[in-house]
Amino acid sequence: MNCLAVAEERGGEIRKSSLETVSAARRTADALGGTCTALVAGHGVGAAAATLGRYGARRVIVVDDPRLERRPNIALAKIAADVARREGAALVFLPASQAGRDIAPRVAVALEAGLAADCVALRAEGSDIVATRPVFAGKALLDVRVTTPVKVFTLRPNVFEATAGAGTAAVETAAAALEEADLVTTVEGTKVASGRPDVTEAEIIVSGGRGMKGPEHFALIEALADALGAGVGASRAVVDAGWRPHDEQVGQTGKTVAPALYIACGISGAVQHLAGMSTSRYIVAINRDKDAPIFQVADYGIVGDVFDVLPALIAALRKAGK
Repeated sequence: MNCLAVAEERGGEIRKSSLETVSAARRTADALGGTCTALVAGHGVGAAAATLGRYGARRVIVVDDPRLERRPNIALAKIAADVARREGAALVFLPASQAGRDIAPRVAVALEAGLAADCVALRAEGSDIVATRPVFAGKALLDVRVTTPVKVFTLRPNVFEATAGAGTAAVETAAAALEEADLVTTVEGTKVASGRPDVTEAEIIVSGGRGMKGPEHFALIEALADALGAGVGASRAVVDAGWRPHDEQVGQTGKTVAPALYIACGISGAVQHLAGMSTSRYIVAINRDKDAPIFQVADYGIVGDVFDVLPALIAALRKAGK
């Protein structure tokens, strides 16, 4: 059963979530006796394509077109569907990134395929794939079988291991068969965060909530994040209040994250927020309310004032040379 993994490129590099997706697609293909092909579409993406061979792709198809410089999702979905048809791919995998969540449903419709979104596990049972995904705002996990001939899956970042090896891939180029209708959306510009890692791919995230009491106190969150090499996150209440930008929002209406370590500072733990971070490997909660819901999901909890705990923690990390 042949698999197609759709990868994203940024700044000359394949995104970490895409490396995870390619590795997961390769493991699935191996379990089913198939092959794994990767697709990279954009402008100036050829140099990064060969990287995917180390992560399990046997072939890499590159679609390089100036019209894709701003990564219009409608056009990218059309290309992914066309390549999947041409390759006879029965399984199509995309990262559950902001772009992947937009592209995947379009690909599924074009291929008349079922879609299992935001998967956190995959396993082969005979010739079938069982996907596990969170439901009810992350309170339960559901095993899903997609029954259509072609199946589409999006994979939650930081959950599947990106396994690098010594493999290589044959890199092929293909043309983008696009029409004007595929380019109806004009992207005037993009803003790329710099400095700290994006929360969707960060191994460590330090998040702040209303308990920080004001935007000026997020300097403590930033200082702890810098000491740990972490990304900065925020609750919805904080973003709605204008304290932090929307691209830092973690939760059901923000970004879904699954870092190795999530540090929640002054966050009570509303269901909306827990839905976006409950699959983190380890959760540390700092809150002065011992009954805050966040402690129900935390692996480690500190009952105390963030304005006492955070400076002490930052000082200890700096002293330790972290």
